[in-house]
Amino acid sequence: MQFKDSFAIHQSASLCDPKVLQWKSHGVNSSNCCSWDGVQCDGKTGHVIGLDLSSSCLSGSINSNSTLFNLVHLQSLNLAGNNFNYSEIPVSVGQLMSLTYLNLSGSAFSGQIPLEISNLFKLTHLDLSFNYDEIARTKLLKLQSPNMSTLLQNLTSLEVLDLSEVEISSMVPDFLANFTSFISIILYDCGLQGEFPAAIFQLPNLRILDVGSNVNLKGYFPKFHHKSPLKELRLGGSGFSGSLPSSIQMLNSLHIFAIHDCNFSGPIPSSLGKLTNLTYVNLGENNFSGRIPSSLQNLTKLTFLNISSNQISGPLPAWLGNLTKLNLLKLSCNQFHGLVPQSLSNLMNLEGLYLDGNNLGGTLKFDMFF
Repeated sequence: MQFKDSFAIHQSASLCDPKVLQWKSHGVNSSNCCSWDGVQCDGKTGHVIGLDLSSSCLSGSINSNSTLFNLVHLQSLNLAGNNFNYSEIPVSVGQLMSLTYLNLSGSAFSGQIPLEISNLFKLTHLDLSFNYDEIARTKLLKLQSPNMSTLLQNLTSLEVLDLSEVEISSMVPDFLANFTSFISIILYDCGLQGEFPAAIFQLPNLRILDVGSNVNLKGYFPKFHHKSPLKELRLGGSGFSGSLPSSIQMLNSLHIFAIHDCNFSGPIPSSLGKLTNLTYVNLGENNFSGRIPSSLQNLTKLTFLNISSNQISGPLPAWLGNLTKLNLLKLSCNQFHGLVPQSLSNLMNLEGLYLDGNNLGGTLKFDMFF
């Protein structure tokens, strides 16, 4: 209750649920806080072990003197989607030694991420993402002293890490490739530098990897020797380069493959067509050359295909019209020539078709669209 009373509750905030307004120190449902919305207790001890106040309309500052940190048995803490008025993440969070889940995303925290988080060695889920000032267009959180290596080196049980839009401005530590429990690594738009450790691609349980929008982050694809559980791979807007290896076919669980606006080159390997679970492929704004491999006609689940702004040549293949789930097809600014195949009019789900910047002609009739 003291924690609740330290905040204003701004119900006018969009998409928030002021669940703490139902907390009462007297009257109905007041005798047992374990029945309150957002509170989870241990069935045997009665200790509060979970607090989920995500998007709860909280507004105000939080500091290390907060009574929150008296809940030393907490295992899960979710304060995402509130407004903590640019206060720093309190160093007292390091006292919650039982935490396995910590989510402070999108809550207007600012300043240096405290070293004390590195004491939470039981953490499996750490999300400090999108603490961002939309008006000033600046990142609010930074991870520089301590740096990412210092913060994460003891958190060897991590399964989910999301530091999107935290200003890190350093290299990705090599030792992350030893954290075999990782399921998700999201480091979108963090100012990362240096070379990305290629061994991270080989992590045995990794399903999501996003290091997009890190223009100074270099890297390349290794050869894949084993099948991978990766479902989402996002590198767009980074400095990755080189060719796509034929062994890309080992990533047979991929749904999303976004490597646009990088420096990849060479042919699109025919083995990409073996990734039949793909729904989203973005190869735009690279230096791919040659022709679209006919094997891509096997990607019948695709809803998005972008190969624009490359050096792909030849006629447009008629089989593109068989990818009937496509919502968006972008083939602009390549070296395609000849007639546009009439089979493209079979794409009844299309919302966007981009063929400009080529040497194409012909007429398409989409009678069923109107």
